[in-house]
Amino acid sequence: MRENDKAMSQTVGQVAIITGAGSGIGLGAAKKLAEAGMAIVGVGRDPDKLSALAHAVGDADRALSVSADLTENDAPRRVVEAALERFGRIDFLINNAGVGRPKPVHEADDETLDAVLGLMLRAPFRLIREVLPHLKPGSGVVNVTSTYALVGGLRGGAYSAAKAGMTGLTLHMACEYGLRGIRTNAVAPGVIPTPMTAGRFEDETFMRMNNDMTPYPRLGTVEDVASVIAFLCSPGGSFINGQTVAVDGGWSSTRFLSEYARTAEWQPPRPADSD
Repeated sequence: MRENDKAMSQTVGQVAIITGAGSGIGLGAAKKLAEAGMAIVGVGRDPDKLSALAHAVGDADRALSVSADLTENDAPRRVVEAALERFGRIDFLINNAGVGRPKPVHEADDETLDAVLGLMLRAPFRLIREVLPHLKPGSGVVNVTSTYALVGGLRGGAYSAAKAGMTGLTLHMACEYGLRGIRTNAVAPGVIPTPMTAGRFEDETFMRMNNDMTPYPRLGTVEDVASVIAFLCSPGGSFINGQTVAVDGGWSSTRFLSEYARTAEWQPPRPADSD
């Protein structure tokens, strides 16, 4: 460890590793946790996107960017080693990295299945495993899942399977490691406008599925999700363990329909034996 890094490790407060930190929810979470005084280790594939991290944190001494493909076998070890080398500790892990454009099961080939599960289930599992020896009482893990891990939805396929797997992992972690003072929770966003969801909001059917079924008069934002992540990592969230917080305006927990949807012409379902 370099001399300046040794000094940094002695003075830095809490440290959070955030995957998918180059944009969207990951970058928003980096800003929020930095505002709370944490140092940020931002992980992503694209070095150009990660270049915004230090600016977002507002203090280059409390920001470390690690360019890594988390599906590679040595990536978790390299991320953890980089965090310890720079800051000397790890307090929180935010598993946020993901891919969009889900396909239904019948359209998902093995390559797609392996890529989605590899990034959104295998990689977080392995990163948690690498981080665990360094987490002390009061630390925690936040897994960013999805409302599609809570309810069924069209076109979910491998995406829904991976996110539901993260929910199961969250519950196991809360039970297995809670007695060590390590809390594990999940945040399940609805569809949030981010670079990953760009283009989806041009689809009228997609918009109606979200807007017409959400009992709140606006779309969710990155700030909404990042604020919940930050709360779960704060003293105020210190007795919350094993929970999934849906950030979706009530979409997944109600049977709301907009006035437009309720007054639209009803189409009866086809008989079971129809073509």
